[in-house]
Amino acid sequence: MRTKRVLTAVVGAALTIFALAGCTSTETGEASGSFASDDDLSGTLTIAAAASLGAAFDQITVDFERQHPGVTISPITYDGSSTLATQIVEGAPIDVFASADEANMQKVVDAGLASNPVDFATNTLVIVTPESNPAGIETLADLAEPAAAVVLCAAEVPCGAAAHTLLANAGVEVTPVSSEQNVTAVLTKVEAGEADAGLVYATDAAGVADVLTIVPEGAADVVNTYPIAALSDSSNSDAADAFVAFVASEEGQKLLADAGFGSP
Repeated sequence: MRTKRVLTAVVGAALTIFALAGCTSTETGEASGSFASDDDLSGTLTIAAAASLGAAFDQITVDFERQHPGVTISPITYDGSSTLATQIVEGAPIDVFASADEANMQKVVDAGLASNPVDFATNTLVIVTPESNPAGIETLADLAEPAAAVVLCAAEVPCGAAAHTLLANAGVEVTPVSSEQNVTAVLTKVEAGEADAGLVYATDAAGVADVLTIVPEGAADVVNTYPIAALSDSSNSDAADAFVAFVASEEGQKLLADAGFGSP
């Protein structure tokens, strides 16, 4: 009888502990679910971003997907902001647009495809030359030398608009040998030795070993502000809003700063 009573007491105690553990687990689960509600995000996200954002957004994508494992970000479309804005207005299925200037974002807003864009970064221009600097470029004025083969972004592209403003402020007129649709193409031509110099964003030149970087006088006065927005016809609006929030968050801002961008 004593053995039976002891066994009954042990079983009863175990059941009590199990019941308490179950209540604690449920309460903790509810709290965890409330705290990690963003983990409910799922589906695919399609992003179009200015070419100059390539390295930074590649890392932001990795970190965002790590935090939201249910979301898959399609390979980001990087190009000139004017090209991307035109594609979006013409119906390209994009969830998030990040522009290298406010003017091209405004085209998308005016088309009724986005509202309340968030400024998240800034950038300025530098002169880049091949590492050997065969044309002896040192200043903006040197870009006007007839013998210098200079490549710029096209005027309608943010880096091109900024370049024209920078040169105009300095009273320098440059006839480029080519006008490119994004800043990556300018840097590529200079790296390949197909041009003596070009104007690109400081973030694009950072860490590139085979080019010489020169910060021209007046560069700090010509600043590009980068806005980002979730598109109103996004097929995954919750994830799109979350991505925009992540870019603007402290973590996103640190990743952008690490890539050389200034704060908005």
